[in-house]
Amino acid sequence: MKQPSTLLWLLLLPAITGADTNLDKGKYLFQLANCYACHTDTPNDGPALAGGRALETEFGTFYTPNITSDKQTGIGNWNDQQFIMAVREGIAPDGSHYYPSFPYPAYRNISDNDLLSIKQYLFSLPPVKQTNKEHQLNWYVSRLLIGVWKVLNDFSTYQSPAEHRRGAYLLDTLGHCNECHTPRNSIGILQFSEKFKGNKTLSAPDITSGPEGIADWDTEELEDLFSDGALPDGDYVSEHMAEVVEFSTSKWTKDDRQAAIDYLRDH
Repeated sequence: MKQPSTLLWLLLLPAITGADTNLDKGKYLFQLANCYACHTDTPNDGPALAGGRALETEFGTFYTPNITSDKQTGIGNWNDQQFIMAVREGIAPDGSHYYPSFPYPAYRNISDNDLLSIKQYLFSLPPVKQTNKEHQLNWYVSRLLIGVWKVLNDFSTYQSPAEHRRGAYLLDTLGHCNECHTPRNSIGILQFSEKFKGNKTLSAPDITSGPEGIADWDTEELEDLFSDGALPDGDYVSEHMAEVVEFSTSKWTKDDRQAAIDYLRDH
């Protein structure tokens, strides 16, 4: 009687192992994209990934949504295509536009396979029932205008260069570093002619290889920044960047951190 059970286990083992491997991949991609920091209200000890994190901007206050697998208040009812459309195109399952406080312009270059690995990982985590908060926005901000904003935004500028492909995928796409470190115009469109030159509105510094940026930083100092948030002057990063390090860059592989450093050196 034991032989059929053993045989069944052996037949199922590759599928089980494959599922575990894909969850590991999804978890790592989730960390690369730093989903936790934005979708968890850590300042108020909110439940993991249940949203409610306030994002203060010149357009008003946006509150991040619940991305747990809860079917009533989260994304538990989303199918694969709905997930891809939301993350990559900024379109909700009901057809409405997401505000670009969600960095979907950067995420346009994430592959289907990587997106679905992230979805599988999210759906493996405990659901949390927590209703999304309403945004508190300036009177002139409307979802109806986001469609126009998308037309005005030249998404071709988000294409990653062929050289430093991995570094670009990490910083431009998954890590969405431009969202903070590249300045925007009056309607919130990133100005890629000033790529990585800092954003005074967000107090985000210049991270180019120029004299106002990281020209004087050596590789070890950049590695220290990614791994534990240490700065060359002995201080440490704070506020939002501290969370980027805690929940994202400190978990990157050494090879990925080096790819990111090489990419920064070329800007």
